Amino acid sequence: MFANFNFENPEFFWLLLLLPLAIAWYFWKRNKQTAELKISSTKGFKAKSGILAKLRPVLFVLRLLVLVLIITAMARLRTVDVTTQTSSTQGIDIVMAIDVSASMLARDLQPNRLDALKEVAEEFIKDRPGDRIGLVVYAGESFTKTPITSDKAIVLDALEDIDYNNVLENGTAIGSGLATAVNRLKDSEAESKVIILLTDGVNNAGFIDPNTASELAVEFGIKVYSIGVGSNGMALSPIGTLPNGRFQFGNVQVEIDEDLLKEIANDTGGKYFRATDNEKLEEIYEEIDSLEKTEIEEFRYYNYDEKYRPLVLLAGGLLLLEILLRLTVFRSFI
Repeated sequence: MFANFNFENPEFFWLLLLLPLAIAWYFWKRNKQTAELKISSTKGFKAKSGILAKLRPVLFVLRLLVLVLIITAMARLRTVDVTTQTSSTQGIDIVMAIDVSASMLARDLQPNRLDALKEVAEEFIKDRPGDRIGLVVYAGESFTKTPITSDKAIVLDALEDIDYNNVLENGTAIGSGLATAVNRLKDSEAESKVIILLTDGVNNAGFIDPNTASELAVEFGIKVYSIGVGSNGMALSPIGTLPNGRFQFGNVQVEIDEDLLKEIANDTGGKYFRATDNEKLEEIYEEIDSLEKTEIEEFRYYNYDEKYRPLVLLAGGLLLLEILLRLTVFRSFI
């Protein structure tokens, strides 16, 4: 409720330290504020305290309220309405080409390679508000999961929906996945075009040679960051299907065509990374995020609405009330 309220000169609130001094002074001088009559005995007088005498401190309370209101007004209470406008001065279009072959269910990353990737990729997408992002998935063949778009909700929903299934032909068609991603970016007018190519195996399927796809990326000015996913040595991976339809897992030698991925990255001006665990995968995406920054220009417009005037008017009204009460109702007591 008060989030947009602030004070232009809050240093005036130091004056509130005078209030305890004023209260102490009032109680110290209280007995001297009425006239005194010295007599030898008060036995002939019937002690009776009137209601007005009991209400006399109201005048002092009014003075304190006036002082508080004046100090608050001097601090200049106001509301601030901030309007923010952002514009991207250098847009980046990004396509994430994700391997969804059965080997991506290997458990050397937790809970498995595919789910670990989805978790890290989700944060990467959320941190790119000024860019357009698309998704391509591939196994033995490839297709576009979502074209490049600035609607992050659509991209995140599509990312969450990525899973291994039997729709795609089995295998790892790196060339096809890369070519499909290039096709999504070739007509882009963005200042920078980037593909994040992720795989955990070797090119063993598809009809497009990875080097041919790489040449297409170079021709259209597309930079490729390639990521090899998988630990060194053996990994617990799917090796067959049980009668109940679930995968049977066993230790399998991790094979990633790192030479090919390095060549693709070097030819296109990108960089190759190897993700051997969850932490390394997260670091890779953070590095790519830092390498491909979108320049965003932000304009902020401030609209101030001064609120001190009502405080001054209220202080004036209370001061006038205190004077009227002093000169009328409490005249005989003060």
